[in-house]
Amino acid sequence: MSTGIRVASLDDLSVEEGLQISSDVTGTEDDIALLRDTDGTVYALNDTCTHAIASLSDGYVEDGYVECPVHASRFCLKNGKVSGLPATVDTVAHKVEVRDGEIYLFPNESPEA
Repeated sequence: MSTGIRVASLDDLSVEEGLQISSDVTGTEDDIALLRDTDGTVYALNDTCTHAIASLSDGYVEDGYVECPVHASRFCLKNGKVSGLPATVDTVAHKVEVRDGEIYLFPNESPEA
């Protein structure tokens, strides 16, 4: 069982903000966006919007969604499902854990429901 990759401190990620984690660190095809929701929960999605090349880590995080900063498509933070045009393809969600103020990422592992 994987212990995850330590990718940031909780203090590095403000509420309603995102942080890009390089694919060089994660070993994934795409960079990963760490996103901290309104309630302080941390989520991870593939960083590139599925509609156009834009970074979701630069998006607007609020109430369980991240909105792409270019064309305003919205993606669910929990599962990556798209909920706003023009994007029509879901993105990939990754498992995240916060332990002792540190954020651990489990690339390509689905978050628990």
